[in-house]
Amino acid sequence: MAIVEQLNQDMKQAMKNKEKLKLGVIRMVKAAMQNEAIKLQKDTLTDDEELTVLSRELKQRKDSLHEFKEAGREDLAGKLEEEITVVQSYMPEQLSDEALEEIVVQTIAEVQAQSKKDMGKVMSSLMPKVKGKAEGARVNQFVQKNLS
Repeated sequence: MAIVEQLNQDMKQAMKNKEKLKLGVIRMVKAAMQNEAIKLQKDTLTDDEELTVLSRELKQRKDSLHEFKEAGREDLAGKLEEEITVVQSYMPEQLSDEALEEIVVQTIAEVQAQSKKDMGKVMSSLMPKVKGKAEGARVNQFVQKNLS
């Protein structure tokens, strides 16, 4: 099922259950997807484009959470943690360390990378494979570990 369809179903359910926070998050994500479709001049987004929007929304919330915690705003941080949980429920299952390591090693072999100078080649080939399934920073760590 497409992410948008799932969002629509969950939005109806959140309205019925009077879950204000979940409803608000779903509406924000849907709006972000509609804005992306308008920007790309399309009627509907592909699954990959939907995943990109979801990843962006999740990253924005995680960045804000970090900022709120640094500023000592636990009241806002708590609400944001709940929002992150809602957005994560639409993301594909994250890769385990072992699975990610295996993909990294295979990609390094495919592009014939030898040293950290080849980091860009590896990352550009690797990121489409793990899109939405692993955060960029985590992927970067594994690539650096395997290239040294």
